[in-house]
Amino acid sequence: MYKASPQRREIVEKSKSVREKETKQNSNFFAKHLKRIYPITLQRSTSSSFSLSSISLSLSQNSTDSVSTDSNSTLEQKISLALGLISSPHRRETFVPKSIPQQLEQQLCRDFHSDEPKRCNWITKKSDEVYVMFHDQQWGVPVYDDNLLFEFLAMSGMLMDYNWTEILKRKELFREAFCEFNPNLVAKMGEKEITEIASNKAIMLQESRVRCIVDNAKCITKVIKEFGSFSSFIWGFMDYKPIINKFKYSRNVPLRSPKAEIISKDMIKRGFRFVGPVIVHSFMQAAGLTIDHLVDCFRHGDCVSLAERPWRHI
Repeated sequence: MYKASPQRREIVEKSKSVREKETKQNSNFFAKHLKRIYPITLQRSTSSSFSLSSISLSLSQNSTDSVSTDSNSTLEQKISLALGLISSPHRRETFVPKSIPQQLEQQLCRDFHSDEPKRCNWITKKSDEVYVMFHDQQWGVPVYDDNLLFEFLAMSGMLMDYNWTEILKRKELFREAFCEFNPNLVAKMGEKEITEIASNKAIMLQESRVRCIVDNAKCITKVIKEFGSFSSFIWGFMDYKPIINKFKYSRNVPLRSPKAEIISKDMIKRGFRFVGPVIVHSFMQAAGLTIDHLVDCFRHGDCVSLAERPWRHI
């Protein structure tokens, strides 16, 4: 089992603290969109479950609807049915009273399921939660931090062996092994550390992939000396503005792009490995250099708003 040295663990802990602080700051932005994501008819509480008070309020306000004219459709029955809808599938039968009219049950079922925001159609009911969260919170958000850009580049390269869900489930293990993807620290890794990471069965990375990440870190340190930061180098190809696409169907979203081919060629000349046009385009999508959310996805507008801000490189 791979164990980081005390010095590297301290660096990892400091980096995590910074990330948590940034996440807290960014939460204000997402709060603005919660009303659109979770309609007033069934609002979520802070514990990600529906609050009884909001259900009661919603059902009281709608008590004059046509479905509520049935004398048997009392407020208590509606609340009980709503609780049944948000309970786990194997418990729903114990919550839903049999006396509730079928019309009312169908109406509340539609209201409940409409609470889900519209996402890109490759996100399905079977998609893993970690992948859905990645789509909702990170994919397509413009990134300017060198460490995070390096992380996305490394994970995009792993797509040759794994899918996003498999990669994201091991993200924290990757961060610990590769010093929070600090290119200066990763570039200094020796044979012992490379072998330890490659032999870690939980991380599941071939030695060639580990060496690739270390070699790319060395390339990034050279780029930083020349351009001031890895962020400046990458965003320079984009004229410091993300490409905003307006694809309606998933079949329109390309696997590669002319810009990805340009970046790929330049990176290969500089010694980067596993940076073909397809990998680079995946990296661009994840890091928000190109906005490839479908136009009817709720995240498209959010990411476009971020993309249209003045370049905020530090």
